[in-house]
Amino acid sequence: MSKENSYPLTMDQILTMAVEQKASDVHIVPMDPPMFRINRSMVKLDYPALKPENVKGLLAQILKPHQIESLKKDLELDFSHAIPSVARFRGNVMFQRGTLALAMRIVPFDVPNLDDLGVLPGVKELCYLPRGLVLVTGPTGSGKSTTLAAMIDIINQERDLNIVTVEDPIEFLHPHKKATVKQREVGIDTRSFANALRHVLRHDPDVILIGEMRDLDSISIALTAAETGHLVFSTLHTQTAPLTINRIVDVFAEEQRDQIRQQLTGSLQAVLSQQLIPKALGDGRVLAMEFLKSNTAVRTMIREGKEHQLYSVMQASHAAGMKTMDQSLSDLYGAGKISRDEALEKCIDRPEMERLIQKQSFSYKG
Repeated sequence: MSKENSYPLTMDQILTMAVEQKASDVHIVPMDPPMFRINRSMVKLDYPALKPENVKGLLAQILKPHQIESLKKDLELDFSHAIPSVARFRGNVMFQRGTLALAMRIVPFDVPNLDDLGVLPGVKELCYLPRGLVLVTGPTGSGKSTTLAAMIDIINQERDLNIVTVEDPIEFLHPHKKATVKQREVGIDTRSFANALRHVLRHDPDVILIGEMRDLDSISIALTAAETGHLVFSTLHTQTAPLTINRIVDVFAEEQRDQIRQQLTGSLQAVLSQQLIPKALGDGRVLAMEFLKSNTAVRTMIREGKEHQLYSVMQASHAAGMKTMDQSLSDLYGAGKISRDEALEKCIDRPEMERLIQKQSFSYKG
């Protein structure tokens, strides 16, 4: 890649502008100027359209030689970048139409406080579990990494444990507090995600954070670690708790699925499924969260392959802190935090959502 760049802005200048304008993401693609995602909308900067050589030049400013070689080999690259006193950034480079394109997510330096994120009350209790598997799920951009970082920070502050993370790439940095935190980034601290996971138990961890359970190997290691006395946190790109169970089981061959159900029955502690919804008034987004917490009924349904019945358990388990996504959206709508249209657009079951909204309306009239 050429290091020359005749573009009016440097990459760090573009990223700093994004932070100043409270963007969530930065997009660099040929034939368009740099773009920021601000409150879900794509905003083009008032600068010239980027040429393919401009994009190469901007990337050369922030990628290390080994990352450039990896990009040439794999045709895509995940990486992280930091600007002191500004922010950290999670980036992905890919080829499209034979040219390079870049997307970067802004990650604040400071780990957010869990209470400030709007999570459900019972979530904080998960940070004090002695062992088991806790999953945070949702689509890309739903704040999964932020929720997990806030939970790890609580453990770091309050428990004298050994925490080991495997991330691709590292997003939030965790300094040692009461706990010791070892963070491994794929491509820098380890050659591959699979290698890091195969060796993670040799570091005597109490808590393990796996950035994403992306395949059979990572899911197997997460289940085994949780089953053998470790507290394991990870993410999946699934929309609901029942779909999360299905996804884990379906990764395995049919003859292994009964065994995997048994492992899940013994190790799964909770599934948090989340979305970020635009606020009804003003800028910004608010967190909608589904919470499935393991209990006797949940364990029985997982063991017997009756995930479709989990929603009824969540609907009837308010006292235990559980909540479905539709109940969460309905509560946000009832509090005036999100619009009716957003609640209906993001719901899981539209008839159920309409029933909950109608119930909200009746309660106000009463």
